[in-house]
Amino acid sequence: MAVRKVTAQDVKKSLNELGDSGIAEHLQRFFKTGKGEYGEGDRFLGVRVPVIRRQAKKYRVISLTEIGCLLKSAFHEERLCALLLLVDKFRSGSEAEREKIYKLYIGSTRYINNWDLVDSSASHVVGAWLADKDKQLLYTFAESTSLWERRIAIMATFYFIRRGQFDHTLELSEMLINDQQDLIHKAVGWMLREVGNRDRATEDAFLKIHYRKMPRTMLRYAIEKYPERIRKMYLHGQI
Repeated sequence: MAVRKVTAQDVKKSLNELGDSGIAEHLQRFFKTGKGEYGEGDRFLGVRVPVIRRQAKKYRVISLTEIGCLLKSAFHEERLCALLLLVDKFRSGSEAEREKIYKLYIGSTRYINNWDLVDSSASHVVGAWLADKDKQLLYTFAESTSLWERRIAIMATFYFIRRGQFDHTLELSEMLINDQQDLIHKAVGWMLREVGNRDRATEDAFLKIHYRKMPRTMLRYAIEKYPERIRKMYLHGQI
């Protein structure tokens, strides 16, 4: 007996049934969907992340074509589910399948348009694919007019950081130091902190050169795990 093909509509139907209007209203405020805010116009069903993750596991046999359709959804949770499905398929896929997933991802950045969507996927797909390949795309994205492509660039390097490779994180952080967006300041500071969690001397060397011109939020994120005395010295320009 043939198994029925799972479609994007199947996933959408399930997520719609799980939605809660009260949660949706809260999420629209949390993700800054008002006019002029970074998530302007985004729409929510009102489904919590753990529930979305369970749905992604339930529908993991879905095809890449159907995930591509789901990724274009107007609803945030449906796009997140699509990205979680891509991450899952990438982890278990062949080299050819991974390449297709990577190409779908970088061709769909207009839909990967909030910080949680980037952070749950960039290192697992973009970073993982580029680990042993040319990384020029990250530098191209770091110069993009798209806030989300710039965030993808720095967040993708989390994959490298976890493997003790810091050069690209540091180079991209230097490129993004003068970025005007707070969400980039936070992402860069976070990745610098992750470098420091593994090699404090490397983070210190970078900070001593750049900390005076770093946006305050970026610096605070970067030194969050430092001893209080050292943190105050950085914040007061006394290093």
